[in-house]
Amino acid sequence: MIVRDVFNDILPDILPMVIIITVIVSTLRLAYLLRNKKGFCLYKELLGLMFMIYILCLFHVVTFQDVNYGVNNFIPFKEIFRYDIGSYKFIKNIVGNIVLFIPYGFFASYYLKKRKMFTIFSLTLIVSTTIEFVQMYIGRVFDIDDIILNVVGGICGYLLFVGLDAIQSKLPRLFSSNLFLNFLVIVLIILMCIYLFNINIFRLI
Repeated sequence: MIVRDVFNDILPDILPMVIIITVIVSTLRLAYLLRNKKGFCLYKELLGLMFMIYILCLFHVVTFQDVNYGVNNFIPFKEIFRYDIGSYKFIKNIVGNIVLFIPYGFFASYYLKKRKMFTIFSLTLIVSTTIEFVQMYIGRVFDIDDIILNVVGGICGYLLFVGLDAIQSKLPRLFSSNLFLNFLVIVLIILMCIYLFNINIFRLI
């Protein structure tokens, strides 16, 4: 529910930007493929587009949402243990900061094809630390606990990629084909839209 609430909060602000970026990137990418006679693989193109949209959403969340007028926190775990486990604030501030960087860890692992956790750990640490320092200068605060949670999220994304990659390598060749992966990504996108937009599919039947 928290992910859906956050998405619904930022959707009105990011929708115009997402539409414009999608059109620009898609048309340029298609023109590039046609001009250079490159092969078109739907699932790879969709994943690339989703990564760009994720970056836009991440930028919006960390720069415009939930402006905090508190004080900077440089003491590890100080803020993490403030919230009761299972409470709304725990889910939003603790779980939310982890979930926020799971896609980053996954996409970074996917594009770099790295099976070493240290690489993803380092990249996530650099990105998250940069975000926290920038936030100090835009009316928000620096919180080292956010960095810790973001890094945990990045590692979770890395483990998700490694797990899926290991499963795929043991499946029949059919499940590694572009046709199957195209179908799988389309299904995942549909399911994600159903969840985020809270679509009641039974009413559509």
